[in-house]
Amino acid sequence: MSGLVNGLATSGAGKQSPRLPSSILRRIVLQGKYETLAMVRNGEQLILAVILPLLALFGLTVTPFLDGLGSSRIDVATPGILALCAMSTAFTGQGIATGFDRRYGVLRFLSTTPLGRTGLILGKVLAVLAVLVLQVIVVGGAAVALGWQPRADGWLPGLTLLVLGAAAFTSLGLLVAGTVRPEATLAITNLLWILLGALGGIVLPAERLPIPAQNIVHYLPSGALGQALRDAFLHGAVAWTSTFILLAWTVVASLAAIRWFKWN
Repeated sequence: MSGLVNGLATSGAGKQSPRLPSSILRRIVLQGKYETLAMVRNGEQLILAVILPLLALFGLTVTPFLDGLGSSRIDVATPGILALCAMSTAFTGQGIATGFDRRYGVLRFLSTTPLGRTGLILGKVLAVLAVLVLQVIVVGGAAVALGWQPRADGWLPGLTLLVLGAAAFTSLGLLVAGTVRPEATLAITNLLWILLGALGGIVLPAERLPIPAQNIVHYLPSGALGQALRDAFLHGAVAWTSTFILLAWTVVASLAAIRWFKWN
């Protein structure tokens, strides 16, 4: 971490070099790079972010869970798996990392550097987006190899909604990480990843879930993101209701995190 601090606090190197202090943008980029590398190099997070989604993608293509929906298994499965990727990285991965950074005093220390609290949060958001790009490339490439044929006019709304979903889940992950103990963060984020992944409408469409779940999943960030991506990549359409639900979750979770986040 000393390399990161040196990079962030280059203004303190003025005694040895005439260089000007780093701009806030450069500090955010350096923090984002550090966060990205930490996530990519972490074996557990790599399994959660890439390996498990790939296994789920393959499993859905060889089982009959998605039959009878008017499209091939891989075409229905892939948007949901991309949504699962966003939840894995933005909610579970970032939540756990932030929770333990908070325990060890990393958040409090970095928030007092020239990076500041806003720069630290923006660096985490940048890291989530960077990892999400890698997930789209890897999972999307595997899906294409398995026969995925997304609509060309679905890419723009699909990727935009994927970013919005990542924002919603990042806000929720930071809210959990900043309000409970790290052990509780670990348990909550992993448990919700399993529950939302299986019954939250993110991987399986609502019509494939038990009747009680069908009535509520559309109002969850998982169900809204899964449905929005399926509408985009299967039909080239924008699911406005799902989009507004994601926006609402993003705004409410962000405001709650700002209000109750504890830095130590």
